Amino acid sequence: MTREPGTPLARPSASLVEAARAEIRNITVEEAVGLLDDPTYQFVDIRDPRELVREGMVPEASKAPRGMLEFWVDPESPYYKASLDDGRTLVLYCGSGWRSALTAKTLQDMGFDTVAHLDGGFTAWKASGQEIAQVER
Repeated sequence: MTREPGTPLARPSASLVEAARAEIRNITVEEAVGLLDDPTYQFVDIRDPRELVREGMVPEASKAPRGMLEFWVDPESPYYKASLDDGRTLVLYCGSGWRSALTAKTLQDMGFDTVAHLDGGFTAWKASGQEIAQVER
């Protein structure tokens, strides 16, 4: 049976995010602030580069667009980046926490066990008045 365009999906994106959050480590902004200077954690912004230029990012965070992160952490991928697979816990974040929750779950499913996500994403980070690093084009 083919789904008619515009009709509800069998599993909407919000339910996927909710299911992912139930299985991953969720970090609050308050916890994240305490981890910024911890050398065993690496913050990773998975938003689109245009979002970074427009809004800024968490200071010292790495940039890894969501569409590439799974490949960048996989040692068997031609796109592997050892800097994202050096034993530190990756704290992923996006705009609102939806993309980062799904990505953290995907990395976990791949066997990447040192991953968490910033609950509420960069929106929560900004709303709490935390420092923001500007990103040049």
